[in-house]
Amino acid sequence: MKLRDTLELLLLSAIWGASFLLISLTVQSFPPTWVALIRVTFGSAFLWTVLLAKRRTLPPRRLIVWLLLVALFNNAIPFVFFAIGERTVPSSIAAILNATTPIWAVLLSLSFMKQKFESRTIPGVLLGFFGVILVVYSHGADTSAVRSVHSYAVGILFIALASAGYAIATVIAKAKLAGLDPIGLATTQLSLAGLMVLPVALLGPHPVHVQTKSILAGITLGIAGSGLAYLLYYSLLDRISSTRVVSVTYLLPIWGLFWGAIAHEHIAAPAYIGVAIVISGLYLLNRKVPAKEMPVPIEVCRASLDA
Repeated sequence: MKLRDTLELLLLSAIWGASFLLISLTVQSFPPTWVALIRVTFGSAFLWTVLLAKRRTLPPRRLIVWLLLVALFNNAIPFVFFAIGERTVPSSIAAILNATTPIWAVLLSLSFMKQKFESRTIPGVLLGFFGVILVVYSHGADTSAVRSVHSYAVGILFIALASAGYAIATVIAKAKLAGLDPIGLATTQLSLAGLMVLPVALLGPHPVHVQTKSILAGITLGIAGSGLAYLLYYSLLDRISSTRVVSVTYLLPIWGLFWGAIAHEHIAAPAYIGVAIVISGLYLLNRKVPAKEMPVPIEVCRASLDA
């Protein structure tokens, strides 16, 4: 892999890893639906600019039902749920939970697409989930108040559901939206998600005391986390194998811990062990095998890896 590809892969993982910290900053001033609205608005505006400048094509109208489903499960629901969860869950923990998306994708593919599993699938899934449980418990054990423990558990649930939503979108996209112009697909997804989130945000709670840092974080989240990241991802796919691109999944928990430490979030020692276990599980799931034995690609059409 060339130096340029390596640097872009690291940049992509850093941007996606930072998304969780940006969410936690944005949600300090904006309700969760507004966090999602800001994100899809600036992200789609960025992608529309690129799409028009490069004269890329939008998906055909006959796929509108599948496009709506992917936009719902890949953008609208996860963007809101991550914002809800990160009101009580540190961004570093959220990043590690998001790393379970490929695991959920495997389980859904095995369940609903009748894919055969290999001998490494079950150990990979079990390792991944065990690592996540260790991370979640290590932080929860530091939470003394009963109310705080309950809030933390609810936040974990919303983040887990968001990650499962990414997996659902991945399975749908692989089955129904393969072969489409990737920039057109990403632009359509964010635009449709914006139309879904807009009425909910307008009818729900509105921001009251808005901090400048939250505005800047929200704009950065949209342009970088959901705009620039798409461009980097698809640019890499044009030059290197999808197996190598999906290795970004391994880096997200590490970047989550890094950005969490930058933000002075408390990270319990067992969390680092949990991250190592999660990465080991992901490695088992994504390890390259002969084509005739491979059940379903684990790589998420990054529609699905971003927070």
